[in-house]
Amino acid sequence: MSCRRFFSIPVLSVILVMGFVYYVTLFVFIDDWVGLQSSAGKLNAFLFSFLASLCLFSLSICVLVDPGRVPASYAPDVEDSGWSNSNATETRKCDKCFAYKPLRTHHCRVCRRCVLKMDHHCLWINNCVGYANYKAFFILVFYATVASIYSTVLLVCCAFKNGDSYAGNVPLKTFIVSCGIFMIGLSITLGTLLCWHIYLIAHNMTTIEHYESKRASWLARKSGQSFRHQFDIGVYKNITSVLGPNMIKWLCPTFTGNPEDGTSFSASRDS
Repeated sequence: MSCRRFFSIPVLSVILVMGFVYYVTLFVFIDDWVGLQSSAGKLNAFLFSFLASLCLFSLSICVLVDPGRVPASYAPDVEDSGWSNSNATETRKCDKCFAYKPLRTHHCRVCRRCVLKMDHHCLWINNCVGYANYKAFFILVFYATVASIYSTVLLVCCAFKNGDSYAGNVPLKTFIVSCGIFMIGLSITLGTLLCWHIYLIAHNMTTIEHYESKRASWLARKSGQSFRHQFDIGVYKNITSVLGPNMIKWLCPTFTGNPEDGTSFSASRDS
């Protein structure tokens, strides 16, 4: 773990946005709507604080946890990798690290090393998203989306109740409208990102693999064949390979171990 990753402008910007949203939600939206001292106010404040805590915890894991380092002792098992022609080409040496690169592993130019099951390098967490922290990243996006939508709903409730009083106060009205535009934009952005990663998880793909599969899919259609991602083993198994086998722990951002070790993966029989 490296705490130094927190000291980057993008990560600090994310924390600043989280703090701003938390403050205006509690001390403006909820307080102006029902009052923080009321039962409804305390309940909403507790629920939103819980969501905010989960977001911050998930962000910390994304930033601090190593996304997946190729073991120094790793060497490809030719017999195990022979079940697919594509595996034979994927199990190769990295031309930058000069070490064997397992299946689904890619070299990150920013981190300057290979990352197991690399999805992408995320500027906002100052870290790669890979095998060991992908679940935390997904859960972070999930909780952030829920919190943003929740805050937007509270803002709308607040605006409906206090619309008349805001009308006579131009600075306050401008602030509320600006917050509304910001929260709606944030909710749409995070919601779109969440839907994208739900799609990827359902098909057991990484972002890199999705774009790589476009050409393979085009070639398959051109030759009159059907294409299926080689690691797509069914929706439920795809989900459990990322979120873990225990459904109760699916929304827990900590990494859940599974039979795969990041260097070998179950494959579709159709591949």
